[in-house]
This record gives sequence, C-alpha cells and structure tokens, in this order.
Amino acid sequence: MTFQKTLRNSISCTGVGVHSGDVVNMTLKPAPAGTGIVFRRVDVDPTVADIPARYDATTDLVMCTTIANDAGVKVGTVEHLMAAFSGSGVDNAIVELDGPEVPVMDGSSAPFIFLIECADIVEQSTPRQFIKVLKEVSVRNGDAVATLSPGDNMSVSFEIAFDNKRIGQQNCSFNLRNGIFKNEIARARTFGFLGELEQLKAMGLAKGGSLDNAIVLSGDEVLNEEGLRYQDEFVRHKALDAIGDLYLAGAPIIGQFHGVRSGHALNNKLLNTFLKDESAWCYTTEAPVRSSNVGGAYWPEQKAAAPITA
Repeated sequence: MTFQKTLRNSISCTGVGVHSGDVVNMTLKPAPAGTGIVFRRVDVDPTVADIPARYDATTDLVMCTTIANDAGVKVGTVEHLMAAFSGSGVDNAIVELDGPEVPVMDGSSAPFIFLIECADIVEQSTPRQFIKVLKEVSVRNGDAVATLSPGDNMSVSFEIAFDNKRIGQQNCSFNLRNGIFKNEIARARTFGFLGELEQLKAMGLAKGGSLDNAIVLSGDEVLNEEGLRYQDEFVRHKALDAIGDLYLAGAPIIGQFHGVRSGHALNNKLLNTFLKDESAWCYTTEAPVRSSNVGGAYWPEQKAAAPITA
C-alpha cells in the first residue's frame, strides 16, 4: 500500500497565458488528503472560485484542456501542469491563479516539475487510491484512436503522422516508473506551424504563443534557435498531453494507454467512455507491482533525483 502525497510548502511563479497573452500569477499550495487537484481563481468571487480538476468538468477541448465549475468559472491549459502532478505522484494540491489560464512557461512540464521539487513532496496518512483497468476500452474519431487496456503498471504509447517532413511518422512508448516522466517526457514542448500561429493570432487566439514557449515550424524548418530537445520531441509532447488529460480521472490509472493521432477531445472522450462503464474498472489501494529499487510516478524514490533547472 502507498499513501497520498501533497506539497510540503507553497511555491509561486509568474508566466504568460498562451492564448490570452496576459501575465498570470500562480501559486501551488498543499492540500489535505482526499482533496485532489483543485484550481482556485483568486480574481473572482471566492464562493465560486474553486474548480476541481476532473474529466467531467471539461469544457473547451479544441486547442487545450479547459475545465469549469457549475458557476461557469474556467481555467484553461491545465494539461501540462496536470501531467507534472501525475509524473511527480502528487495527489492533493490547490492551484491558485489570478487569471483564466495556467501560465504556459516553456510549453512543457519541466518548469512545473522544477516548482514541485522546490516545494518538496510530503506523504500523508491516507492510502492512495488507484483506478485499475479491467478490460479494454477504445474510442475513435476518423483516423484518431485512443485506448485503455489492462496492465500491471501505467504505460503510455503514442503514434503520430504528419505530412510535414520534419515530423513525419513518430511513435514512442514509456512505462511510467523509475522517474521516466521527468527524464524522458517532461521537457517535450508543444508545437505548431508558423502559418497557423499567425492565423490564430489574427483570430484573437494564441496571443502569448512564441518561440519561447513552443516549437514553431516554417515548412520543414524548426525556427527555434536551440533546435529540438529530442529527435522525436513532437510525439513525446503528445504523450505528455495524454498523461495530463488522463490525470483528470481523479486518481492514477493502472493500465496501458495507446493513442494514435489522439488529442485532448478524444483523450477526454476515452475517459468518459471508460469511467461510465462500471465493468471496465475498479478502485484499488493495492499499488502496482514493483521491485525494491523502483521509483517514479506511483512510487517516488526515497532519494529525490536532481531537480530540473527551469
């Protein structure tokens, strides 16, 4: 049996909302066991400020994952932070924001991993609850497919295919243990094409998008001066997005996720379909099978790995 975890200390940062272009102040705070991840808008009426990070609270899923409460208060672009919480094994936290978007930072989860490690993680006295996949569930939209199937641990695999020669066909597969999320996935940035970025900005969207927070391609050329962080950074970021979207289930999932050209909307459709089928899953406090020297998202190692520098 493993136990729930939260942050030991509060920690703050300031960044830009990728869609609004506005400066956003964010503070990550500890929370009691059983709280889950809750986003709190400090710029609105306190009686309607809290938004639980849940798959059934999603609204807009076109360019990012946006969640809202019953009062219509929203927070967008939650997926990269949710992936960092998942990859760090954080069950309970309050995320305070003075705007409607999580700051995009560098377009990856690495800055959030850095913040979480600086705040430190503390174990709580309540057993951790997992969602165990009992049978395969799959959803499709044209050529895009997202699937959850049974497994002893949590693994994520992804396939993409673009006409763009710089991206082409890429695939990746990760077993989320031994710090794999931090070391192999967290630094992968979101990406887009120069023509699309200019069009979105003309429509009043992606106002904060820049080479500082995304991989931008012009034709087959990567415009970012530093180039790519991984040769297959594009597909790794899609896996990162899926990990963040899946953590909206409200608990870690023991099973295998496979995505083919899947995005936020299809990832969310998969969670809805999966969790509505009571024969497809069950809750358990029995942690995934592990050996004595294994750590990672479900079983953080006793000795913390070196922090990622933001």
